Amino acid sequence: MKTLLLATRNEHKRREFARLLPGWEVDTLPEEVELPPEDGVTFAENALGKARVAAQATGRVSIADDSGIAAGALDGRPGVRSARYAGEHASDEQNLALLLSEAPAGSALEYVCALAYVDPQTHTERVFEGRCTGTVAAVPRGERGFGYDPAFLPDDRPGGETLAELSDSQKDRISHRGRAVRALLAWLGGSR
Repeated sequence: MKTLLLATRNEHKRREFARLLPGWEVDTLPEEVELPPEDGVTFAENALGKARVAAQATGRVSIADDSGIAAGALDGRPGVRSARYAGEHASDEQNLALLLSEAPAGSALEYVCALAYVDPQTHTERVFEGRCTGTVAAVPRGERGFGYDPAFLPDDRPGGETLAELSDSQKDRISHRGRAVRALLAWLGGSR
């Protein structure tokens, strides 16, 4: 089986990538590898920095993502600061509460994922991007997903469900991360 090293220690994220990458084994980063701070101004910069460090430290083909949400009413914030929107050690609930206090219901949202691929043997680097557009829900709903999912009404689901109300397979078809991974898979299956 083909393997990829995912530059994270987050088991939730590893499971999601394993589900999105059928036929690939997805491993998490060894404890001794220290990732760089996510201080880039774009999702792509942050993802590429993490993938480069993982590949250099392990000698393995590595992938890394940086994802977040951009609110139209907030000029694209929280953007690359999505995980730290309400503070450096804020919880998902605190970040979501702040977003809902600032972005009105019905206003535009967009999830963005930059997925970096680095092969240290061939010196190949690529970044794939996926996006999912939607609007702010009036009230958070759903127990699935994480982060901002309970307040995200995707445009691709006219039934009115939030991302947190969708099954994994429903979410994977329309999510920003699912789209970025499919772009990676298409490239891996092509001539590169």
